[in-house]
Amino acid sequence: IKAGLDMGIVNAGALPIYSDIPKELLDHVEDVIFNRHPDATEKLIDLASRVKGQGKVEKKDEEWRSLPVEARLSHALVKGIVDFIDADTEEVRKKVKRPLEVIEGPLMAGMSIVGDLFGEGKMFLPQVVKSARVMKKAVAYLQPFIEAEKSGTVAKRNGRILMATVKGDVHDIGKNIVGVVLGCNNYEVIDMGVMVPCEKILEEAKRLDVDMIGLSGLITPSLDEMVHVAKEMQRLNFKVPLLIGGATTSRVHTAVKVDPHYSGSVIHVADASRAVPVVEKFLNEATLQKCHDDQKAEYIKMREHHEASQKAEKFLTLERARKNKVKIDWATSEIRKPTKLGLTVLDDFPIADLIPYIDWTPFFMTWRLRGTYPAIFQDETYGVEAKKLFDDTQVLLKEIVKNKSLKARAVFGLFPANSIGDDIEVYAVDDKVHEWTCEKHGKHQKVLQVGNEAKLQATLHMLRSQRQMDEASSPNPSLSDFVAPKELGKVDYMGAFCVTSGIGLDELCKKYEDDQDDYSLIIVKSLADRLAEAFAERLHQKVRKEYWGYVPTEDIPNAELVKEKYQGIRPAPGYAACPDHLEKITLFKLLDIEKTIGVSLTESMAMIPPSSVSGWYFAHPDSKYFNVGRIGRDQLEDYAKRKDKSLNEMEKWLSANLM
Repeated sequence: IKAGLDMGIVNAGALPIYSDIPKELLDHVEDVIFNRHPDATEKLIDLASRVKGQGKVEKKDEEWRSLPVEARLSHALVKGIVDFIDADTEEVRKKVKRPLEVIEGPLMAGMSIVGDLFGEGKMFLPQVVKSARVMKKAVAYLQPFIEAEKSGTVAKRNGRILMATVKGDVHDIGKNIVGVVLGCNNYEVIDMGVMVPCEKILEEAKRLDVDMIGLSGLITPSLDEMVHVAKEMQRLNFKVPLLIGGATTSRVHTAVKVDPHYSGSVIHVADASRAVPVVEKFLNEATLQKCHDDQKAEYIKMREHHEASQKAEKFLTLERARKNKVKIDWATSEIRKPTKLGLTVLDDFPIADLIPYIDWTPFFMTWRLRGTYPAIFQDETYGVEAKKLFDDTQVLLKEIVKNKSLKARAVFGLFPANSIGDDIEVYAVDDKVHEWTCEKHGKHQKVLQVGNEAKLQATLHMLRSQRQMDEASSPNPSLSDFVAPKELGKVDYMGAFCVTSGIGLDELCKKYEDDQDDYSLIIVKSLADRLAEAFAERLHQKVRKEYWGYVPTEDIPNAELVKEKYQGIRPAPGYAACPDHLEKITLFKLLDIEKTIGVSLTESMAMIPPSSVSGWYFAHPDSKYFNVGRIGRDQLEDYAKRKDKSLNEMEKWLSANLM
């Protein structure tokens, strides 16, 4: 301080848990901080001199093994150590009258510490999932003894919560994480899995007399299914709170679309860290009514604000929006014919070749570790745990590559195409036999793929943004704008693709489920998703440089690909630029995806395996990503007519985009 020090900076992410600091060191440090003794500073310096130069040595701390067995169980839970869990659980079991007492005693005590530390921000999600793995293994060890006793008693829980991914949706990583966190806080979680119909959810909820129902989903059709469940809960006179979660959900959607249909409590949960305090409040009789009333009042305000903001937003008629399309000078635009027309199937693409293309930032976001890779490793809050998680993931990734546990497959096609208004016509590619003769080897034959513009293979129906832009020069785009109009008599090209890295994932997940290993289970599911996105990135690169070849000399580092600075786009049906999930049916037929690579669609247009990505390829330099946003009644009617669908059906599929 005499030398000018006025602030100290501490790497909070590297700090141990307070109770883990050695007693001698803790006493000396607290003596200095609290000025307990006149010679406190000298004593701390003396202690420092005795350990000076030892450096940081990575070694296993086995001192805790000398603690009483109950303390060892608690330590193992907090630290996520599974090595001795069977032996320690057995030792405690022999000391108590009934095996259930092991769960209600030291195991619950340890998980209570974990829950408190997580709630206080002193533990992070990967650590909590590791703790849950220890708990599950201990309970699995005790299960035969509990069943043999046949006492009919069960451990006391804080509440019973039923969770499910709704009908038609196969994504469950977020749901699984929330379930683990709730389980760590002594809630009984009944996980019904994925693609669960409304009637099964509610039948099981009644049969088990649950205290709360949690719904999860990723794709936009799942939002409507959640509304349907809320309506049915109201019709069947349910009273239990309804939790809403998933990547496409939001507080606004919950307030505007779900809450009005159910008189009970409807709560949106953004992530696992917020689930526990929400559940605690809504399952506590002392706080339930106030929480319910406050939530309903907040949602009313949100609906009013949402309605006001919608009225303030200005939109063009479809006719005016079409006149304000993206202007491209097709007379001077170079159209590059693909090097290889037609379908191409890549079977068993090497997983190892995809690893350099993985964008790790969303992987850490799945685990609620916020930061950009690789800078996250230096983050004061999340850095230490992010690095541990990353290292554990690399071990599993090497095993996957070595054992070929996952297979990556792809199919893509490049076709002649033209736009007609907001539609795109995709033409056939035929085989043509080319024959020639040379003096040395005689007659030769080669089958070539050539475009047949006279043969229509598919029509893609696109939507157009109708939002009135702030700048007069801003267009109202449609993906059809990026393909040359048929009226010009100039053949253009476009592509379609589907990749998956999920072949074999079910078997791999079952292995970890059977081993009560939620930690590895969530890692491999998250990893498979990242590999699918990496495959989409790698394949798009190969298409740009080789198969289509419109930028053969492109030289963009892998780390920069995620910024999408290259020429061309690959929008996915069901998302911002083409929000109609039904267009996946056309894409799947065009590429014969189920037959070629084994990926299929659910009734809600989710892909199975879920670690799959599909979309379109556009190559024009002016093609850009955009959000269609809300559309008017005029476009809805026009679109239904173009697709030869009823208005009711299109209202269902485009509900999130309607004014």
